[in-house]
Amino acid sequence: MLECRQYAKLPQEAMLIRQEVFVEEQGFEVEFDEVDSIARHIVLFEDGIPIGTCRVYWNEIKASYVLGRVAVRKNFRGRAFGRRLLQEAEHLVHSLQGTTLCLAAQVRVKAFYEKQGYSAAGAEFLDEECPHVWMYKTL
Repeated sequence: MLECRQYAKLPQEAMLIRQEVFVEEQGFEVEFDEVDSIARHIVLFEDGIPIGTCRVYWNEIKASYVLGRVAVRKNFRGRAFGRRLLQEAEHLVHSLQGTTLCLAAQVRVKAFYEKQGYSAAGAEFLDEECPHVWMYKTL
């Protein structure tokens, strides 16, 4: 059984998933930041096991909600759980009266986000030596 839970504070389950995916697997060093304290966090569970996470927060500069730290544990990939996390984030933003959602996607997974209706805007940039691009979706 799949279940999504939302949290006002960074839960331990999200921390563990992000540590596993972004730090141990992908080699990022700066994973946890001040945004964690203002974001809403979503964790996806399968049969009680935390399998994926993301966060959503308002960004004044972009005048949009921002989706970030989308991660699915390696053993659970390829089963549309990333899409499920995006849908949950989009529902959250819609419930908050938001009309757009943007994210800084790793370029290697840009096609995944395009399939979910996101469009790239602007030049690629590096985040810890990993190419990223900003992407947007009108909800």
